[in-house]
Amino acid sequence: MGTIGMVFGLAGLAFAFIANSRLNKLEDKLKELDILDKEFGNKERII
Repeated sequence: MGTIGMVFGLAGLAFAFIANSRLNKLEDKLKELDILDKEFGNKERII
């Protein structure tokens, strides 16, 4: 059962990184189109 848990854990981690990068791209595009303020979410990004 340990191997299956590790596989699902790694798959979840990969999914999280992909989802985070897509959200960052969306945020940048919305800022570019002046839908979001330029200061919106000026925290450090993970990726």
